[in-house]
Amino acid sequence: MVTATTPLEAELLRLAGSVPDPELPVLSLEELGVVRAVHVRGADAVEVELTPTYTGCPAIEAMSQDIERVLREHGMREVTVRRVLMPAWSTDDITEEGRRKLREFGIAPPRARSASGPVPLELGPTRALEPDPAAEPDPIRCPHCGSADTELLSWFSSTACKALRRCLVCREPFDHFKEV
Repeated sequence: MVTATTPLEAELLRLAGSVPDPELPVLSLEELGVVRAVHVRGADAVEVELTPTYTGCPAIEAMSQDIERVLREHGMREVTVRRVLMPAWSTDDITEEGRRKLREFGIAPPRARSASGPVPLELGPTRALEPDPAAEPDPIRCPHCGSADTELLSWFSSTACKALRRCLVCREPFDHFKEV
């Protein structure tokens, strides 16, 4: 997914990827998996492909500005950040290092999806019901104590990307980065 063809593009990709996520500064954009490619378009011009985590992501503007600033600081006079919607970003794009950092930060990382393709959508009651934990092959674990005995408090937390959960063992609340 991430492409770089020249040594300069590889270096600029590394720099763009090193930018911290504005909503989760514990993660870099590379670890989040949103920087797709860098293309040098001249001696001091570059185009960066950036995929938002979801269509209405309010952080995409801050990400773009931070990428532009970092690349200008490293000699690029003209920086264009282009939003790329295909392929769509998925929580599977978060690196293992990013997942580790989320856990250490107190956020349960998203579980890996077992199948590629669209996320299934089931229509049902208007009240949100949590899936049966006994039927869940990969439970959401508490990032504080590691227990799989957790409960959903709210489908939305500090951002639309996260749900609020509580551990029933250590009683600590925690965010869970939702799978998409």
